[in-house]
Amino acid sequence: MLYRMYTRYAEQQGFEVEVLDVQPGDEAGIKSASFRVVGPFAYGYLKAERGIHRLVRISPFDSAKRRHTSFAAADVTAELDESIDVEILDKDLRVDTYRASGAGGQHVNKTDSAVRITHLPTGVVVSCQAERSQHSNREKCMKMLAAKLYELEIDKQRQQREQLYGDKGEIAWGSQIRSYVLQPYTLVKDLRTDHETGNVQAVLDGRIQPFIEAYLKQEKHGKPGATS
Repeated sequence: MLYRMYTRYAEQQGFEVEVLDVQPGDEAGIKSASFRVVGPFAYGYLKAERGIHRLVRISPFDSAKRRHTSFAAADVTAELDESIDVEILDKDLRVDTYRASGAGGQHVNKTDSAVRITHLPTGVVVSCQAERSQHSNREKCMKMLAAKLYELEIDKQRQQREQLYGDKGEIAWGSQIRSYVLQPYTLVKDLRTDHETGNVQAVLDGRIQPFIEAYLKQEKHGKPGATS
């Protein structure tokens, strides 16, 4: 549902979306997905979505029609330009190849062209199966890995600053940022800004710009009680 929401949002904004990897769930849905979004201020907007999202609904997979709560994590990293150098040692990497799934033609599906790279010191995992060749998929994986490691270092520095200058809250990746409630009432509420709407379907159809703008305005003016 989040994957659909974000790809629809990107299309509404006129952004280009390139699906890099989709791993199906064990029983239904999507276990994980990676996609690249290209467009004016794409990272500036989407960075507001980094964090844990909570969904409350009656599961379509539960014959007893009980209400279920589930969580999904959204991570957003910016592509690094050539001016930023992230050192990644080969000895710190575990590279796995596997057969690509989904669309892409017989060549993609019959060869081990998909690549998954694990950065052993941090546990960061990236994967790509968008390209026809293993080499191209590995190259995209390395770019994603460099971006994620850079983001981790930025988070670490931010945490150190906050310890010195006062607690401003956990980094978004480690905290719940928004709830989507479909049962017993309908409400989408951002827990950082208190922005909310009862039109859940519109939000799930990609209309998340009001939530993004509320977060960015709060960040610009500083959180209540925050030390600047």
